[in-house]
This record gives sequence, structure tokens and C-alpha cells, in this order.
Amino acid sequence: MIITIANQKGGVGKTTSAINLAAAFAIKGSKTLLVDLDPQAHSSISFLDIYSVEHSVYDVMVDHDFEFEDVIQPTKTPNLFIAPAKISLAKLESKLIGEIDGHFRLKDKLDKIKSMYDFIVIDTPPALGMITVNALVCSSHILIPIQSSYFSMEGTDDLLETIEKVKARPNPDLQILGILVTIYDKRTVLARDIYRQVKKVFGDKVFETAISKTVRLEESPAYKESIFTFAPGSSGAEEYMKLSEEVLKRV
Repeated sequence: MIITIANQKGGVGKTTSAINLAAAFAIKGSKTLLVDLDPQAHSSISFLDIYSVEHSVYDVMVDHDFEFEDVIQPTKTPNLFIAPAKISLAKLESKLIGEIDGHFRLKDKLDKIKSMYDFIVIDTPPALGMITVNALVCSSHILIPIQSSYFSMEGTDDLLETIEKVKARPNPDLQILGILVTIYDKRTVLARDIYRQVKKVFGDKVFETAISKTVRLEESPAYKESIFTFAPGSSGAEEYMKLSEEVLKRV
């Protein structure tokens, strides 16, 4: 199963969700691969010394001689592996535009290794360009994080339209796994109102678990850890574990 975490809006908790959902699957005993498709490489930085990374997903997608096996690295979390990104990934859009297999590059490469993993989780950039489309074309499911803020729903229509276009042609099997409300402060009236609004629009697609705004979740990547090893007793760890259980029920 391949789950892409996407929303073209920045700062909605995409990377935090990718890191910790992947780690939750691994802790539950599932062999999991986290693919970092964001040129900012925040998922990679959360587990690796990025300066020691020689080859990345960029090489896999532009060089026919490179395969995922050449770049995948283990993390300190048993069962969790990462295909890292580097800033060079920013050049990928221009490389793929106009290529006859441009939308299928990631799928073609992942097809060779996907049977080796129980879950593949893909972190995407805050944009709806060729990189995100590549992720959607190869995925079975998409998880959409939405921040509980005043402008939370802005741009969601564009994302849903892109999903429908991908379903219409290259990937008819793509399903919306769910909508995840993130950076949620249940003490504020605004956050509770936003949650109700999101529920009204997306109905039972919204996960019961919302991810609270916590300092621990923000700090953990700096220590190259998921929330489960950095602060195992925190609300963030509890919520991402609950989310992983909801995901498993839905699939």
C-alpha cells in the first residue's frame, strides 16, 4: 500500500504526519518505507545527516541506472527505511516536463520494490506540480492534512480537482484515505469551528483523531527522532498512534 500525504498549502503538518505515521506503522511491526519528495528534505533531515547523503530520490527519477535500492537507508527505528531527498529535487520539475513518461517516473521505479514493504509513505512538496502528480499516480491512497486555521480550506478545491484528473486517466484506483485536522488547539473556539466546517464538507472522510499543536512535535525532528522515541508519553505520540490505527481500519 502506498499512501501520499499531500496538500499544496504549506505549514499544514505534511512532513510531521509523514514522519510519524510511517514510524507508527514501523513500531507496529510493518516494514515501512518513507519516500521524501520535498526538495526541502525535512523528512530526510528528521532521520539522517543530510550532508552525508550522496544520492537521493532525484537520482532515481532522472537517471535510468539508479534504482531505489541505491538510495534507501535504514533509520534508528526498526522496520523504518527512508529514501532521502536533497535540494537538487527542486530541479526535477523542469526535467520531467515534456518527457513522455514524466508522470509515471516514480511509479515505474517504485513498482520494482513495493512488494518488499508493507507500507510506503510519500511526503510531497507544498505544490501541485509534476512531483506531487508523480506521487498521486503511483499511490493507492492520499491523506490530506488540513490545518485548523481560518484559511484552512483555501486551495483544497485545486487539490481535489487534481486528484479527479489523476483518477480519470493515469490512476483510476486512487482513493482519498481521509482528511486529517492538524495543528489543532481544542481550547479555542476558532479551532473547534474549523473542525466542524471540515466535517461538514468532508463528512466521514475526516479522521476522528485530530493532531494537537504541541512543542514536542515541533522539536522532535531537530533530534533526528520521531515523536515515539523523542516523547513517547506525549499527546503527539498518542494521537499519531491512534491515527495509524484509524488508517489500518480504513484500508
